[in-house]
Amino acid sequence: MDTTPGSRPARELRARLRADLTAAMKARERTAVSALRTALAAVDNAEAVRAPEEAATAASEHVAGARQGVGSTEAARRELSAADLADLLRAQVDERREEAARYTALGRGAAAERLRAEADVLAVYLAAPGPGAA
Repeated sequence: MDTTPGSRPARELRARLRADLTAAMKARERTAVSALRTALAAVDNAEAVRAPEEAATAASEHVAGARQGVGSTEAARRELSAADLADLLRAQVDERREEAARYTALGRGAAAERLRAEADVLAVYLAAPGPGAA
């Protein structure tokens, strides 16, 4: 079933992110909710199937370019490896820290502090990849 190397740890980390999002929502931790939602959205985007470059060959007689048959619209999502997921989270952390530095330079300390706090929430998943850590 699971033939992708490293996909199990990636699935476990994704499940941990989702579980922690639920816990943060229940605890009304705005910073954690914002960071986790954004990170999970980035993961979902990274797993999306790329659209084909060329037009469909099997076409419907009623709609130009439409495919026919059961399952013609189904496509398996890409599976990210644990390294891919770690790179994605690292990019999220780095992006927040860079923007926080820009906000600080512009005199927007409160916004910078919020972004730093979000980066800290996500950095925990890079530092302690094991289950139950956080």
